[in-house]
Amino acid sequence: MRLKKQKRHRKAVRFYTACFGFRDPFKVLCDGTFVHHLLINKITPADTQLANALGASVKIFTTRCVLAELRSLGNSYVESLNAARNLLIARCDHEKRKSAVSCITDVIGEKNSEHFFVGTQDADLRKKFQEVPGVPLIYGLRNTLFLEQPSAFQHQFVKSAEEDRSHMTKLEYKLLNVKKKNVASEEVKDSSEANEGKEDHTFGFQAMQINMRKNGGDLNDKVQFKRKRAKGPNPLSCLKKKQHGSTNKVASEKETGNGEATVRSRSRKRKRSHKSKNVSESIV
Repeated sequence: MRLKKQKRHRKAVRFYTACFGFRDPFKVLCDGTFVHHLLINKITPADTQLANALGASVKIFTTRCVLAELRSLGNSYVESLNAARNLLIARCDHEKRKSAVSCITDVIGEKNSEHFFVGTQDADLRKKFQEVPGVPLIYGLRNTLFLEQPSAFQHQFVKSAEEDRSHMTKLEYKLLNVKKKNVASEEVKDSSEANEGKEDHTFGFQAMQINMRKNGGDLNDKVQFKRKRAKGPNPLSCLKKKQHGSTNKVASEKETGNGEATVRSRSRKRKRSHKSKNVSESIV
């Protein structure tokens, strides 16, 4: 059962931190009934017990009107008065003393801008704060502290606030219309400038045609642009031409030289040795 209570408390704390911007350390505003309940049921130290219930460190506050109300209740609430004097004082700006209910209501206001957790045992006050967005309520039951779950009104308030944030405000809608008008005027200006440029171009071309016709020429007779023609090779990258006369002369010289060599080789006579002749004479 204790684990389920902790889960419910963590879920409620996440709701208030995510939707209303509550931050650690949490501020708890207590009235006299809540302080008196803590003392009677010995829920002490109060800051430690509240920190365990909320899952984060806390700062406990009260008001001067609450202290004045406890003082007026007599000796039965002396201990509660002494305990409340040790708490931090929240500013209420009341010159004359008010009841604790009206004082805490004024401190919380319509939107609870100070992000207070309200600790009270007054059922009517808790029911009243259920209709105020962003007011977490803490109450005691015997020796246990409970964090009241967010009411249906608070859930509906969060849902409607999210829907409002998703739509444009009147100021944003006006700024968007002004932006659209500026863009449309710029587009019209650009298109008019483009049309003027085309008209100037066509007018100049027509004037050129008229001048050409007056001079006896025609636009089609003259070349309007220079055509690219094939160019010759780079002379520096080409080999030098060979001289055919010198090569023929060299070749003829080679041929004549070879001819003489053949003639000489043919006209050369064969040498015969006379040894065999002498041998034959001697035999005879």
